[in-house]
Amino acid sequence: MTNASSNTANVQYFILLAYLALLSMLGFIATDMYLPAFQNIADSFSTSLNNVAFSLTTFLAGLAIGQLLYGPLVEKIGKQNALIAGLTLFAAASGVIVASDSITMLNIARFFQALGACSAGVIWQAIVVEKYDADKAQKVFSNIMPLVALSPAVAPLIGAAIVNSFGWRAVFVTLVIVAVLLIVLTKWLVASESKQAEVQQSISYKSIVKNTHYLGNVVIFGACSAAFFSYLTVWPSVMIKFGYEAQAIGLSFIPQTIMFIVGGYMSKVLVKKCGAQSALKYLLGLFFACVAVIALVTLVMTMETIYPLLISFSVLAAANGAIYPIVVNNALQQFSQNATKAAGLQNFIQIGMAFGASSIVAMLAQYAEMTIGLGILLSAVGVYLGYLLSKQDSWASMSNGFVAPDPARVGLYSDKKSTD
Repeated sequence: MTNASSNTANVQYFILLAYLALLSMLGFIATDMYLPAFQNIADSFSTSLNNVAFSLTTFLAGLAIGQLLYGPLVEKIGKQNALIAGLTLFAAASGVIVASDSITMLNIARFFQALGACSAGVIWQAIVVEKYDADKAQKVFSNIMPLVALSPAVAPLIGAAIVNSFGWRAVFVTLVIVAVLLIVLTKWLVASESKQAEVQQSISYKSIVKNTHYLGNVVIFGACSAAFFSYLTVWPSVMIKFGYEAQAIGLSFIPQTIMFIVGGYMSKVLVKKCGAQSALKYLLGLFFACVAVIALVTLVMTMETIYPLLISFSVLAAANGAIYPIVVNNALQQFSQNATKAAGLQNFIQIGMAFGASSIVAMLAQYAEMTIGLGILLSAVGVYLGYLLSKQDSWASMSNGFVAPDPARVGLYSDKKSTD
């Protein structure tokens, strides 16, 4: 009987883990699955590829704005209802895209599709933090976050197969089906507000930002992401400069994806062996070592081959994959009773920093590898500042570290020096 109960609990845990993983990947799947259909969509609406590409911009805008909506919504109606509302909006917007007869209609629907997808991206983290203690939550994050890295690689391949077999609209029919499946699982796996032991207390975003432990870890998360996007944005230009073609460029992203996944599982091993805080120090040390190598090969030396940058960044990707679960858990544990709002603000800051870095380096893409080196170096400064902030108990203790010069002491020192 005990073994049977244990097996049942394990099955339920893995079902929940799969459900949370699908929630975490929904936004990435919706972003990437339709990429192979760009030309088909342009032909269908007799429009340019630029107009189709604008659907990515509207989606990112909705993704950024939506991060801040679900915290207040969860406070009012609970996680289950907020998640169902968001997934319903996602399914409805995907359905509108299926029925769309113009590129304008598709682009507007993509904005609302992103708003719906945010519910999954925000609330799954809150479910983990509120359901499990800090150590167990750390393990769950370490299991799920590496899987998220597979989304950008796998989603376009699935999308291409669907487009080739059934046409581009079938991609969005598939997303409707995924959303309906998640709604059913949400009703089953996420307790309604009336069944929860505690009703979530309201808290302002200003109060959350005042917590230096939270904000420091979030800044580390955002700055590491900024480093990642600095590379991803300009890397194709670097490979073109060295004479590589589209297929090789696509294949070159495989090592980083694999290493990111390896990093996620490396994080589990390190945390188990030496604890989260010590593991974070070692991983940040690895991150900064990679940054130093990247700065050396891009800003100091003349690059004659792509391999030093490719290898050093792949190791940095492993460091990122290991750092993410730790800093996300560290941040959200500060507000375990308000995890949805804290997760939404965390994701908003992370997306903002990554989008900002990507936009800046894109304007300097003509400088190729030098732009990557500079972008990653500046991101590393952000990581270091975030780490310093995470070690402070308050903003006051942070400011106390910066002491204004005392004129009397300066004068006394000058007199003593002149006497000597």
